[in-house]
Amino acid sequence: MFDLDLLRSFVSVADTGGFTSAGEKVHRTQSTVSQQIRRLEEAVGQPLFRRDRRRVQLTDAGETLLGYARRLLAIASEAHQALGGERPATVVRLGIPEDFAVTALTDVIAEFARRRPDVRLEVRCDLSVALRDGLAQGRHDAVLAKRDPGVAGGFGAWPERLVWIASRDHDLAGGVDPLPLITFLPGCLYRERAIRALEAAGRRWRVAYESPNLAGVQAAIAGGLGVALMERATVAPHHRVMGPDDGMPPVPSTEIALEHRPDAPEAATALCQVIAEFCNRRMSSASPMPQ
Repeated sequence: MFDLDLLRSFVSVADTGGFTSAGEKVHRTQSTVSQQIRRLEEAVGQPLFRRDRRRVQLTDAGETLLGYARRLLAIASEAHQALGGERPATVVRLGIPEDFAVTALTDVIAEFARRRPDVRLEVRCDLSVALRDGLAQGRHDAVLAKRDPGVAGGFGAWPERLVWIASRDHDLAGGVDPLPLITFLPGCLYRERAIRALEAAGRRWRVAYESPNLAGVQAAIAGGLGVALMERATVAPHHRVMGPDDGMPPVPSTEIALEHRPDAPEAATALCQVIAEFCNRRMSSASPMPQ
């Protein structure tokens, strides 16, 4: 017999990637969550997580248990609510890139939540590589993530318009050597694209500023700390777009893709349809997506 309290902490660690953040989610201390995971590992006879300094990751046994744990917890919740005369809500876990979270897509998701009171949305913003890992490991039901074009599969895919962006009030083009770069954290597809393009053009560069969120990147650009490669929709009034006349090299295209798990609930598929319609409208318009 599995202890549901241990399974709840196990799922929280898998979802958040750490014992401290998992403790906040289940209202336990970090040490208590650690003890619970050790008890669960002793019960199954195998380690469930690989631990390093930055993040804990599921082992093969942990990935196997995760799906069963979610189902056991869902069944327990369903039974509890049924006995109490309540209809259980369907949980849909959506992952989106941080730079999409501040756009009109947020309003689309919120409207879906209002129209579907039977659904409890859990939305996480992160780098695309982390979102796709979360989808593969069962932490998300659907993700909107950036990827190289031409990859098969997914609910839909749409091309992105990458541009070099600098401050409108500071000149950081051809005469700066090495070129200061403003980027998201390592693992970001835009960051990799920028570095490869500059190296292919023989242009020296250095990372001058990196941030995990869009607001930090946009502020650093506006302040003149460097140049960034971004989607055109994120260009703000205090930015300017640079091109070949500024000594900036061309960059291969990317795309934004919508993917969902085959066994995701019906509500996740319905949400994907709403997001796909939004992306189709966005791409059919020549104007940037509203901020």
